[in-house]
Amino acid sequence: MTPIRYAIAPLAPHAHLFAVTVTVDAPDPAGQRFFLPAWIPGSYMIREFARNIGRVRAECGGRAVILHKLDKQTWQAAPLEAGAGPLTLRYEVYAWDLSVRAAHLDQTHGFFNGSSVFLCVEGQAERPCTVDIFPPEGEAYGGWRVATALREARGREGAKRYGFGRYEAAGYDELIDHPVEMGTFALGSFKACGAQHDVVVTGRVPQLDLERVCRDLKRICEAQIRLFEPKTQRAPFLDSNRRYVFMTMVTTDGYGGLEHRASTALMCARADLPSLGKADAGEGYRTFLGLCSHEYFHTWNVKRIKPAAFVPYRLREESYTPLLWLFEGFTSYYDDLMLVRSGCVTEAQYVEMLGKTWNGVLRGSGRTKQSVAESSFDAWTKYYRQDENAPNAIVSYYTKGSLVALALDLTIRQRTRGRRSLDDVMRALWQRYGRDFYAAGTTQRGVTEAEVHALFDEVTGLRLGAPLRSFTEGTAELPLAPLLKAIGVGVQAQKPEAGAALGIKSKSEDGWVRVTQVLDGGAGQAAGLSAGDLLAAVDGLRVAPGQLDKLLGRYRPGDRAELHVFRRDELMCLPLAFAREPATQYRLSLAAGKQAARARWLGQ
Repeated sequence: MTPIRYAIAPLAPHAHLFAVTVTVDAPDPAGQRFFLPAWIPGSYMIREFARNIGRVRAECGGRAVILHKLDKQTWQAAPLEAGAGPLTLRYEVYAWDLSVRAAHLDQTHGFFNGSSVFLCVEGQAERPCTVDIFPPEGEAYGGWRVATALREARGREGAKRYGFGRYEAAGYDELIDHPVEMGTFALGSFKACGAQHDVVVTGRVPQLDLERVCRDLKRICEAQIRLFEPKTQRAPFLDSNRRYVFMTMVTTDGYGGLEHRASTALMCARADLPSLGKADAGEGYRTFLGLCSHEYFHTWNVKRIKPAAFVPYRLREESYTPLLWLFEGFTSYYDDLMLVRSGCVTEAQYVEMLGKTWNGVLRGSGRTKQSVAESSFDAWTKYYRQDENAPNAIVSYYTKGSLVALALDLTIRQRTRGRRSLDDVMRALWQRYGRDFYAAGTTQRGVTEAEVHALFDEVTGLRLGAPLRSFTEGTAELPLAPLLKAIGVGVQAQKPEAGAALGIKSKSEDGWVRVTQVLDGGAGQAAGLSAGDLLAAVDGLRVAPGQLDKLLGRYRPGDRAELHVFRRDELMCLPLAFAREPATQYRLSLAAGKQAARARWLGQ
């Protein structure tokens, strides 16, 4: 089968333009159609990547072919005579999105996800693909290399590892599931359970301790491989790509990640990476390791174990599923759990991290109005399009989903007396729906909600339908306190601070304090504060950036004051009655006793 042939080159790094071509040897004679995805798997929001395409033209046999644009992301070539020869589209892509989701290009580096640069040939997405990746022209780019988990093509034109040249994929889905980084970058490597893993770091990081990063990631990756494959200890990407690549872009304050079948694109803050000679890398480094752990866990959970709604991906429109609590929430549970199981954090540090997650969920009243199943289904319009009212209206299927996983794990352990756990459920999902997902000759299928519920009962021998539906489809508080206490984790309710609280979130802006969110039940909401207001004064004293908490510390719940704010360009005076912080918070700690049960949970 002749492949679809792609080529991409940094046309003008200073202008952020990639030049892309796609050549079809056997175009539809009635008029070949091409489209660009509207979203990228793993990020559930319509992003309209086609808006960045410009100057599209087509040719066949050296002659121009007319193109008609059918909708926001679809082009159709004019009909061709049978056997007219290959049809080639040439176009430019504007790349100035410094994120893990799209494409970015300047004089320092280039990065792209295939879903934002490679047009899909309609009706021929199953054909194999090749892509020639070219360097930018000029001596200034002589030291650039290429980082990607795409397979190097065979033959003379095939790329060498980390070099420019030709790469290949079995089809369009595989082509766009391997992001590409090009430029000058630091490179480290390690083997986990015998599988090659590479770490690519783009951006300036003085005194980067890359050896420590590789050492810690090795422990995390091995813990995850052994969770899913305790007997074979075989990594899931060995059949096709044979290695995994952590691609990290470093900025001042970046954070984010996006999973792919044999790699991940990451962003992190420069200060979060460890420095040579420093024994304690700090909380920021633990956050970075947790991000890496999260995206690596997706190699199994969502890249191979998939919800039925994603098989196949329908990339021109939204694909709704109520199961993101399983694919993102459970992954969020295991990302930090793998840190303690691999020895990268202590048990005490882990329960402290768990407490922060729990308290974060409790701060938003949206948890009482939206279930994690509803949050999953509405990800396209609510979670990924959050506004100033988000804490009062929605719940995160990431954070509360991780607490659902915790509650289920501890429930299963308690009711089976330690004979079963959530680990067994995840292994069963892997064996039944994920292990052979990309195997040749396999009919790909995802898991339905009904199958998930049935699997829990089958694997554990319990009747978990009622708690599972309550946890995922209800809004009641999860029974975490008794479950944690039963496994040796102390839970202490923290009394709200004696000081007054406004019940808002704010930020400093041009010498002012601007309200960004007003929380349900708080003093600010009762006084009539709104998102966007500029806090001017409390009882005639100016609210200066960084001084709000000190100013509020002079008041106690029940005190009254006059609050002056600017709304748009109008000065308003709001009567304010201070209140306590409404949210209940908990402090978790290691408790005496239950060490054996806790060790089975945190040490497996």
